[in-house]
Amino acid sequence: ARRLGVKVLRFSIGFGRPPTCAPAILRNNRPSGWSHRLMDDILFKILAFVVAVGILVAVHEFGHFWVARRLGVKVLRFSIGFGRPLWRRQSAPDEPEFVIAAIPLGGYVKMLDEHEGPVPPAELHRAFNRQSLWVRSAVVVAGPLFNFLFAIVAFWLVLTLGETGIRPLIGEVEEGKAAAVAGLLVGDEIISVNERPTPTWSLALQELATASVGESELRIAVRESGGMEKVRLMSSSDVGDLAETRDLLAHLGMAPERPDIPPVFGQILAGEPAELAGLREGDRILSADGQTLGDWGQWVKYVQARPGIAIDLLVDRNGQSRQILLTPAPYARNDEVIGRIGASNQPVPGLVERYQVKYRMGWGEALPAAVAKTWEYSILTLKVIWRVLTGEASIHNLSGPITIADAAGKTASIGFVYFVKFLAVVSISLGVLNLLPVPVLDGGHLLYFAIEAVKGSPLSEAA
Repeated sequence: ARRLGVKVLRFSIGFGRPPTCAPAILRNNRPSGWSHRLMDDILFKILAFVVAVGILVAVHEFGHFWVARRLGVKVLRFSIGFGRPLWRRQSAPDEPEFVIAAIPLGGYVKMLDEHEGPVPPAELHRAFNRQSLWVRSAVVVAGPLFNFLFAIVAFWLVLTLGETGIRPLIGEVEEGKAAAVAGLLVGDEIISVNERPTPTWSLALQELATASVGESELRIAVRESGGMEKVRLMSSSDVGDLAETRDLLAHLGMAPERPDIPPVFGQILAGEPAELAGLREGDRILSADGQTLGDWGQWVKYVQARPGIAIDLLVDRNGQSRQILLTPAPYARNDEVIGRIGASNQPVPGLVERYQVKYRMGWGEALPAAVAKTWEYSILTLKVIWRVLTGEASIHNLSGPITIADAAGKTASIGFVYFVKFLAVVSISLGVLNLLPVPVLDGGHLLYFAIEAVKGSPLSEAA
């Protein structure tokens, strides 16, 4: 209706009087852009999820397809997705049919097999079930193997392209928490966890989480503010269940070092609330609703907490005080609504050099590092599954499609490198899970083949 020019008066979920407990911003009229941004965010996450699943399924099924063709097994269909075909192509009657189907939650490779239907006598030598045990095993294991190979290539690409992040400098340590008990101090820079380098906070958190599942003790190497390097010891039990820990740093009792940024406006975006209210580059905030704000970080939190609520702002402009009424626009971010004004702070000299770091490797050294990282994540996935099965970890460690879609959307919105890293981690999970000895999965077939190798004949249909 909106896209075709029809005026919409109300969008209501449910009937009757709106609940009084609902925030005012949810009951009052919002700027039209809010609903558009929310819908765009949802559509972007769906698109990122479909792309991620499509890539990973294509990689997995291509492994089965490629090895089957190379070993003489006839492939009837290669499908990405399930259900009604949206697109199909077959170059010749004896060639495989390629299909993209309507439900993008998986895929399959259909091979000629007497268990699936009648096979002409002339084609029996190309049927999957007539192949030797090693050929059938190779075809089945190829899917998960290609997932691991994809992860290696993806991690190699991430390491060679490099990541830009924030240097892991500790700004706060809470007494009595794990960080303080381990001896971590304000001003320490985390340089490695269990001998694995951590040049950015992202990598530091990743290694803390990984090591806490795989090893009983965390050896955290730090560089003190004076330049001395020391190793602090922390028990992995202090990290706890990662699925139940929403903020790992807060749980451990530490926070990143945050720079003091003066509350001075830099870039003002055209058409956003800051420009419409009359703010200009160089304006320094003196007070907001009578409250003094010491730095830019406090101002950002103040704005985000007031979507749609007018702020009485007092600024200094070229030595003269000016009063400005500013109303932050409501903006959908993840599962909350925050205020947004469309302005950034004035750059601070030396800030980027101290806090920002780019981490990358050469092409040669990145390959063994990518293999090692794929191995580490594979073992980590197995350990997490085991801890879930034995009751040592929450079932929430196993994420479903909604969580994957949300993560895909977030990483895709951050940038290409982060999305590729996300694909690598999920590809490893697919590879490991498919190798579990569960019926229907590839690992279930391999289990049957192992029994066949021991007893000398296939399991019966009844078995």
